Amino acid sequence: MAMAVANCCFSVVTSTVKFRCCLSSQRYLATSQHSIASVTCKAVVNRRGSPGEHKEGVSHKKSPGKPKDRRSSLHDEDEDGISGKRNAQKSQPMAFKSSGAQRKDKKEFKFDMKEQQFEQQNLKDAAFLDAVVKVYCTHTEPDYSLPWQKQRQYTSTGSAFMIGNGKLLTNAHCVEYYTQVKVKKRGDDTKYIAKVLARGVDCDIALLSVESEEFWEGAEPLEFGHLPRLQDSVTVVGYPLGGDTISVTKGVVSRIEVTSYAHGSSDLLGIQIDAAINPGNSGGPAFNDQGECIGVAFQVYRSEEVENIGYVIPTTVVSHFLNDYERNEKYTGFPSLGVMLQKLENPALRACLKVQSNEGVLVRRVEPTSDANRVLKEGDVIVSFDDVHVGCEGTVPFRSNERIAFRYLISQKFAGDVAELGIIRAGSFMKVQAVLNPRVHLVPYHVDGEPLIEEECEGSIGLKLLAKSRYSLARFKGEQIVILSQVLANEVNFGYEDMSNQQVLKLNGTQIKNIHHLAHLVDSCKNRYLVFEFEDNYLVVLEREAASACSSHILKRLWNSI
Repeated sequence: MAMAVANCCFSVVTSTVKFRCCLSSQRYLATSQHSIASVTCKAVVNRRGSPGEHKEGVSHKKSPGKPKDRRSSLHDEDEDGISGKRNAQKSQPMAFKSSGAQRKDKKEFKFDMKEQQFEQQNLKDAAFLDAVVKVYCTHTEPDYSLPWQKQRQYTSTGSAFMIGNGKLLTNAHCVEYYTQVKVKKRGDDTKYIAKVLARGVDCDIALLSVESEEFWEGAEPLEFGHLPRLQDSVTVVGYPLGGDTISVTKGVVSRIEVTSYAHGSSDLLGIQIDAAINPGNSGGPAFNDQGECIGVAFQVYRSEEVENIGYVIPTTVVSHFLNDYERNEKYTGFPSLGVMLQKLENPALRACLKVQSNEGVLVRRVEPTSDANRVLKEGDVIVSFDDVHVGCEGTVPFRSNERIAFRYLISQKFAGDVAELGIIRAGSFMKVQAVLNPRVHLVPYHVDGEPLIEEECEGSIGLKLLAKSRYSLARFKGEQIVILSQVLANEVNFGYEDMSNQQVLKLNGTQIKNIHHLAHLVDSCKNRYLVFEFEDNYLVVLEREAASACSSHILKRLWNSI
């Protein structure tokens, strides 16, 4: 990057909001952090509830240092959902069942529904238990305050299981910031190197592969089953804390609804069970009485007021993830309609909007970068989605005699799919079509990336970014927030060395679009001065030629100090 920035470090924030995930071992709390784009001197981009209640995934075994207690309340406005507060009893918004639309021109992942009957008393001898493996992951997180270096590595353990074709499934948070992943089969003393093929942060699923033929000798992949019913028996298998051998816990299905996925801050279909899920269970399978896998264990709900609340990612969400990967040769994510909605339960509100029937949800806000921005306006009322009627409380029919959140229908789609919306605008009914794509937040709040909010949570920048993550929307594609994390002291930037964690808005009067745009503006500048404008009208002026001359010296001193 050009001269002036050689004396500073700019970071592009691409994620925010902390949640608690747990990876197995001595450390029970581990917050996943999503990648940010950072630049130092030469525009090199390094990609990298309330108190007492929270959701957890796998546990981390991190060394050295004490783990931070990282927590954050859940967002009070659901993505593509209905605004409303979440209390202790309803901390998870209703959840999606993501089966996705079928496409004939591409290979689809299908479930083999062949039953495998077995006696409950012989569970310990069931062959399908051998398909469950232990995951050993070495992680190296980036240092967001010093983006040219990384933090010390640490290790964790979790669970995974075989699904055939040389592949395994586990949780995305089990392999976040991975530098090496190994797996070990039940009853084996050999660890095998695994490759991470795809990570779905929003659905907390990761796809692994193992090339060793020895690993797959005698292996029988698991078969997937249907979405269970309430009170169906469920068995969770994995490698949690408390021992080195496989662990089996039993319970029943307590609830099936759209659930908050703590790792990705998304809302998808989830299965609530009362079987124990402990640190290290994450990524392990849950079985029904026929020995079929009905989902992936991934998080628990911790509170002083409740106990034995665990969550399983259903096979419908797993199917969506795998189909997405097969279609695109990569994971693209669950799509979004790109709107914020409000319930229409109040009769006066419906009458004011000229909605005659007891149905529909109000469009409060449309994201400028979404395709829906072409066809929807604030004040429209969505009454149907692909000819499925939407109730005034924001729900749609589900199975035989249930209702589920409207977001469930959106989650069945794939990125690039078209949805037909029935809307009422100023009393007139019409139908419009919109292309669905994954939502892009101005400050994404995937747990897999909580740069400055986490590290600077007590400072003003953390609070500002938290506010932007909740309420700000990108005005155009590619928009990023660029943060000056610190100034690398030198004579050329005398008087600015105490600056840190400030958002840069303009360079020489030009609005900054993203980190690449800033680098281009600096490199192409021919003016005598580089004039940086920050929030609150704070001004920084550097002499361009002087900054250029000292750039290499600052870089050399920086790398020598690492």
